[in-house]
Amino acid sequence: MARHSKLHLPTREGVSPSCVALPSGPWPTVLDYLAQRLPKIEREDWAQRMARGEVLDADGRALGADAPYRQQTRVYYYRSLPAERRIPFEECVVYSDAHIVVADKPHFLPTIPTGNYVQETLLVRLKRRLGIDTLVPLHRLDRETAGLVLFSVDPATRNRYHTLFRERLVHKEYEAIAPLRADLPLPTLRRSRLMENPAAFMQMLEVEGEPNAETAIELLEQRGNLARYLLKPVTGQRHQLRVHLAALGRPIVGDLIYPVLQPDAMVTQEGPDYFGRPLQLLARTLAFDCPLTGRPLRFDSGRRLALPA
Repeated sequence: MARHSKLHLPTREGVSPSCVALPSGPWPTVLDYLAQRLPKIEREDWAQRMARGEVLDADGRALGADAPYRQQTRVYYYRSLPAERRIPFEECVVYSDAHIVVADKPHFLPTIPTGNYVQETLLVRLKRRLGIDTLVPLHRLDRETAGLVLFSVDPATRNRYHTLFRERLVHKEYEAIAPLRADLPLPTLRRSRLMENPAAFMQMLEVEGEPNAETAIELLEQRGNLARYLLKPVTGQRHQLRVHLAALGRPIVGDLIYPVLQPDAMVTQEGPDYFGRPLQLLARTLAFDCPLTGRPLRFDSGRRLALPA
């Protein structure tokens, strides 16, 4: 399986090389192996990539289409797509220094390369914009969620910042717009156990068992049958905020996955009106003590969620 490289190779158009380990096997050439084991890319496409110098050995040397297969070695390649849909919204950099970058992500933009998006991702856009090949996200936001994402710049200090997330020392605040439920008292603390839905890979489910997800929920304002909520996650389970609000009868406006997965959710994401219906969820605040200096840091998104008039 492909994974990100540990070899220090430069990015190309902001994209870092991926790595694949070559197991024992009968393939005469590297091209034979790639065409068989990574079939989403056609053999002719692999050959063209090799001709352009986009497939490299463990020493960073370009491999031609006739390069012999050498088991127990590694091959690096640059992922690309023939065409990507432009995400018509821009990120902005809130803060940067020698160790971290804080970016304010728009709705619809993936955090990292995935699926049909490589260039149109926050990570690759920032690498191209800032010229920082070593940039790595320390956490992620769903493609549908807007707001703050913290990146590491320096590999030497990266683990110090990762530790903040592992030990839950990062204070995060989100806003969401969802239906008003006057019968449910606020503030409240939602604690539950979340697991992947075996019948729908896009969904998480609340199940019986020891809680592994915890969210504090407060009411900020209300207008008509909608309200703006403040969410303070203690844990960081996938889709945690979306699941918890839906479970309380307050599904977030614009959510195609909760409480019920819409059958055309994936198709809708590529539809012509998709960009007009953003998920009303915003990661508005990140706060923590700098692990290098001890200085308290707080960053706030410049984006806003507004209740409809």
